[in-house]
Amino acid sequence: MLKYTLIALIAAAALTLLIRVGLSIKASPFPAYPEHTPELTRIPLPDNLPALVRRFYQAIAGDEIPVIDSAVLTLSGHLRFMGITFPARMRFIHEAGRNYRHYIEAMVFNFPLLKVNEAYLDGRSRLELPVGVVENEPKVDQAANLGLWGESLWLSTIFITDSRVRWETIDDASARLIVPYGDTGEEDSFTVFFNAQTGLISRMEAMRWKETTDTEKTRWILEPLGWETVHGIRVPSPAAVTWASEGTPWLVVTQDDIAYNVDVSAYVRGRGL
Repeated sequence: MLKYTLIALIAAAALTLLIRVGLSIKASPFPAYPEHTPELTRIPLPDNLPALVRRFYQAIAGDEIPVIDSAVLTLSGHLRFMGITFPARMRFIHEAGRNYRHYIEAMVFNFPLLKVNEAYLDGRSRLELPVGVVENEPKVDQAANLGLWGESLWLSTIFITDSRVRWETIDDASARLIVPYGDTGEEDSFTVFFNAQTGLISRMEAMRWKETTDTEKTRWILEPLGWETVHGIRVPSPAAVTWASEGTPWLVVTQDDIAYNVDVSAYVRGRGL
């Protein structure tokens, strides 16, 4: 009996070690999007921006900012799902300020163990998760709208060029970013904090629905951990996403490739890579 118990313990320890090794292997990134970013049209910074906001855009792009109407973000990093942190690779497709689609693979031994297809199109969200499909949920739709605008930090000039978006000063370290929700005139907002030394955004926060059964929203935090220059504009990389109730980031990503102003009209409504 003791012999079999020892064998079982050794087997369990070996399996645990094997899983840990598999989860420690970095995910190979998806290939770069095949369509290349064209030369970007630039416009002067508006004169009516809050001082903090103007300083941010000067820090990332100068006195003239690129006009961005679409983006394909190829990312890799780590995500936590059901308490397990997986290496992951991602493709996020945006029709700026309107629609998005996500394709995510969670990896073990650089093999896609779990796949996620989710989209927010025409104000409606659909999530194809390993545990099932979620759709026709108003709380998820509202959460997805905040996700759309939070991810727009990777195409951040839309916060100026989209006439539906506006900034309001809060104090000498933060501003409110007000964004549309749907086509009914409803709005939502982020509190945006700026680094006093660099002028760059240090974090964005919003109150967001986490679960469909929740009766109160949870603070959702998007935090740039570094900045890289891509196509003449600085973007967050790496960046972390945290639910305040969890205390630590559930997602940390680094940009592998970004394509701006490419035709995504069909791609954003597709599925998979």
